[in-house]
Parts: sequence; C-alpha cells; structure tokens
Amino acid sequence: KTRHLYVDAAAMQLVRDPTQFEVIVTGNLFGDILSDLTAELIGGMGIAPSGNINPESKRGLFEPVHGTAPDIAGRGVVNPIGAILSASMMVRHLGHNEMANAIEGAVESAIRAGECTRDLGGSLSTHEVGDAVAKRLKD
Repeated sequence: KTRHLYVDAAAMQLVRDPTQFEVIVTGNLFGDILSDLTAELIGGMGIAPSGNINPESKRGLFEPVHGTAPDIAGRGVVNPIGAILSASMMVRHLGHNEMANAIEGAVESAIRAGECTRDLGGSLSTHEVGDAVAKRLKD
C-alpha cells in the first residue's frame, strides 16, 4: 500500500510504529534525516545500513548511515556492522537473498553473543567484530 506523508508526519510515525513501513521513498535531504532518526531506533548509527537506488536504472549505492567518521578512522573503534549490513543490502538488491540472509544472521549471532564494539555494550575492535561475523559465515 502506498501512502504520501509530509516529512514531519513520517518522522512521528517512524518513532511511534516503525513496523508500519517496509520501504520509504524520498529525496536525499529528507531521506538522510529520516535514516539518522530511524538508526537510533535500531541501536544507533553504527549498525544502520543505507541504500540509494536510482529508480530508472535500478543501480544502487550502499553505505553505512554513519558515513566515513574521519575523526576516529584508524583507531579500531568504528562499528563495522553498518558497512556489513550495507553489503547485505547490496547482495539482496543483486538478487542473492540467501547470501543476504546468511550475512544478516551472522551479524545477529555476533551481537547476541556480545561480540560487538563498545557502542553496543561490547569490547571488541573494528577488526575483531568483522572477524566474528566472518567466522560465522564460514561455519
């Protein structure tokens, strides 16, 4: 079902009941604002993936919501889950649903096991979290 909402009403509805939305189509400005808002609903910007898909060509650009974070680059404290889940979105967009499900399952398993960065209550570095997810994909 398609609905048209003003951005302020959409933000309110996202906070009130985010499960009512499957896909949100919007321009870059409002999309950036809404994706930052909803990232906090799922655990923070460190784990939120993002996809920008051209409606005509269907080509996509997938990236973590948090951007590049140059102020903490190279220190091993960045949460890689947003980037990993962005890769999952890309794989799903390319039609490989089984692989996307495996990536998402590996991420969920690592988080449930406490193998995560400090922003999610863990103590692992960027590389250690990546290794924890990769190990689950290999198993």
